[in-house]
Amino acid sequence: MTIPADDRSQKLTPNIIGEWVLEEASDPKFPFRVRIYTRKRAEPVLSFFVQDRWPGGNQHIFCLREGRIGEDVTIGAEVERVPIVALQRYGRRLSVVLDRPRQKRCDFQIVEKAYKNPDPEGPATYEQIFWFTQTAMRNRRPRGARLHTARPEVDARVRIASDERYPWHLGPFVSERGRLPAGDYALVLDGAVVAVVERKTFDGLLAEFGRMDVLRQRLLELSSYEHHALVVEAPYEDFLNPAKVHHWSAAFCARAIADLYARYPRLRVVFCANRKIAEAWTRNYFGAVSAITGGASAEDESAILNDDGMDA
Repeated sequence: MTIPADDRSQKLTPNIIGEWVLEEASDPKFPFRVRIYTRKRAEPVLSFFVQDRWPGGNQHIFCLREGRIGEDVTIGAEVERVPIVALQRYGRRLSVVLDRPRQKRCDFQIVEKAYKNPDPEGPATYEQIFWFTQTAMRNRRPRGARLHTARPEVDARVRIASDERYPWHLGPFVSERGRLPAGDYALVLDGAVVAVVERKTFDGLLAEFGRMDVLRQRLLELSSYEHHALVVEAPYEDFLNPAKVHHWSAAFCARAIADLYARYPRLRVVFCANRKIAEAWTRNYFGAVSAITGGASAEDESAILNDDGMDA
């Protein structure tokens, strides 16, 4: 069946999570105000006065919080209002993707600078906020990859399901046994579960194909966690090998795996060559989640926004 062009374009439209609003302002140094709204809040989650409508290819635009602008500054006409399709915050950085073909990806970065000669009775640091685009990031001369590192004071440990046999060794994390609502391994930061991994051997996943309804329920709960993964101790091609899939056909295994991807778009399925690789992948995954989730303080997480209530 042929789908009309208008219907196809509507089906391909991404999910809209908020709005980007740019308005004119009367301040000569900061002639525009940019605000970000999410659907769950009437008040903006971000409101900055900026020096231009959009950063240039090699430009970082300086921004100022609305609370630091002069009280006599007035807001003029609305310049543009664009839907937002993605909004991600990590530490003191916020990434935004707009629903338009050009000038659609940008980041806001907060930097804390130390005063050279601070007032003994005043703050020791001051804030700088920069707005830049993917073009500026691409053109900037790289100084090497930058990855988050976890704060040493974060209490990070791995909880292994009580019924897990022959568990992985995920050092340097301290491990403990306990009940888990989902998955076989959980990363616990300061007492809260922040990441969950379900482990499957090759034969184990083949056996689960015989009780797909139960597997689907478990994976639905697994995918409800922001950080999660189904880690399989076998490469994908093994499930397409008729000599290895026993009583199942290779075509059925391919359809069964595709069914999981289609039913649960958020589900992360990772096929590893063997147990050792699966163990290493999970160790590094938990390390990355620990660094990103626990590597920034609550003050860092909310610094880019008006408060810490962003639900996007």
